[in-house]
Amino acid sequence: MEKFYFEIEKECPTTGARAGVFHTPHGTILTPVFMPVGTQATVKGLTVEMLNQLQAQIILSNTYHLFLRPGEKIVKQAGGLHKFMNWDKPILTDSGGFQVFSLAKLRKLTDEGVEFSSHINGEKKFITPEKCIQIQNDLGADIIMQLDVCSDANVSFTEALEAKRKTKLWLQKCFEAQKNENQMLFPIIQGGIFKDLRKECIEDCLPYSKCGIAVGGLSVGEKKEVMYDILSYIQPYLPKNQPRYLMGVGSPDCLVEGFARGIDMMDCVLPTRIARNGTAFIKTGRLVIRNATYKDDFSPIDAECDCYACKNYSRAYIRHLIMSGEMLGATLLSIHNLRFLTRLASQVRESILEGTFPKFKNNFLSQFKY
Repeated sequence: MEKFYFEIEKECPTTGARAGVFHTPHGTILTPVFMPVGTQATVKGLTVEMLNQLQAQIILSNTYHLFLRPGEKIVKQAGGLHKFMNWDKPILTDSGGFQVFSLAKLRKLTDEGVEFSSHINGEKKFITPEKCIQIQNDLGADIIMQLDVCSDANVSFTEALEAKRKTKLWLQKCFEAQKNENQMLFPIIQGGIFKDLRKECIEDCLPYSKCGIAVGGLSVGEKKEVMYDILSYIQPYLPKNQPRYLMGVGSPDCLVEGFARGIDMMDCVLPTRIARNGTAFIKTGRLVIRNATYKDDFSPIDAECDCYACKNYSRAYIRHLIMSGEMLGATLLSIHNLRFLTRLASQVRESILEGTFPKFKNNFLSQFKY
């Protein structure tokens, strides 16, 4: 049997939202799915036991960061990322293309690869597509990403075209370098906000897309409506029988809108980042627990939530932790926010299987204001 394969259990006839099962060497993933981000081989402030408790099915780590520290050879010596971080479920590693994009002043792109200065010590580094694959082979993730050129929403057509050209060139090189049958390479669709470039990029990716394809270069400064419009446009051209991954998008409303457009997998640092700033997701939007109104509010963050934080602690206590600079406050809010999103993805899946997704979508989005 194939080590990687994807089954669609049911599709919403109105929207194209899909409930599926993605089989990998480290277990199956029920989709649609939200994937917590563990950039440096850890989801900030959370143990593996906590991640299992909030029903995370797969987590992400970042090639760029792990290449710089501790180095992929150290991770390989440890037995790969799974053993290094004590996580026995699937792992996806991002290629680092977005991180290099975000360090634009420190980088130089050529057809051969990307030269950049380490944000840690300023040391010059050069990553080729082949090197990107080698690093990810050493890290040992189940799903690996091609090296790509991510550009922001305001680039010109000419700049977006050049980014697409390099992404295609690098994809071919990544594909030729990838020989590990225990890893699945996802091509990345770029093209900025230009629909014709997006369609061309999908055509570029299809010969290399064996069991999964990613949509990159969204949520990089454009309005949400623009992102939704692009996702709607590309939906008919995406492979039907492969998981589709929308990269770096994680606001609850974006999850529902993305899943409604046939996306199967999404990830983002947002839930843990806003947790560290004292903010929680609730069904009506955001609850800023730092606000003084919660100092004597002894109710849970969300009475409907089944997470450890909501079962055991009050808004008043968590606010006290945040205001006191105690680490536990960020941990408890991270647990809640991640569970909010894993639970939301499960609810979307359930509604697709039951044939009620359009109603679920409308009910959720009518309440949630972010």
